[in-house]
Amino acid sequence: MPARRILQLGDPLLREVSRPADSPDQLRLLLRDLRATLAEFRRRHGFGRGISAVQIGEPVRVIYIEFEGRSYSLVNPELEWLSPEKFRLWDDCFSFPDLLVYLERSCQCRLRYQDPEGGPQRLHASGALAELLQHEMDHLEGILAVDRALDRMSLATRSEYQRRYRAAARM
Repeated sequence: MPARRILQLGDPLLREVSRPADSPDQLRLLLRDLRATLAEFRRRHGFGRGISAVQIGEPVRVIYIEFEGRSYSLVNPELEWLSPEKFRLWDDCFSFPDLLVYLERSCQCRLRYQDPEGGPQRLHASGALAELLQHEMDHLEGILAVDRALDRMSLATRSEYQRRYRAAARM
């Protein structure tokens, strides 16, 4: 199970809209590589919950997520609904792991997708899972978290964010 190189901010492929996945053989290998890449990223960085195929150089509509003890293999996902209620958070991304972006996401979302065998599925999510799904869906549309920054003060390096957070926690 080879971990693949994760494309970094500035790579033009991250800005492409992903095409539908259609090859079962390609899908099996791609999901294997996404699982391995997520595991390796977690081992090296200590965090990570999901990855889209475009982040490993495959601009197809596939997302792999490991969240709260469950794994999700989302093939050709499409957002059906976003709640009007929003929340704000500092988001990070495998494609720029040392940068955090303050942005806004919907509190809930619903999407339809296919499982790896081609069966139709639906997923309704709230909170952290909804945020993660929206982040990964953005990747499939060529949208990065930096595009969603609330303003020019909404970017911070991970070290600066941690320094400020620890300083605020001591007060």
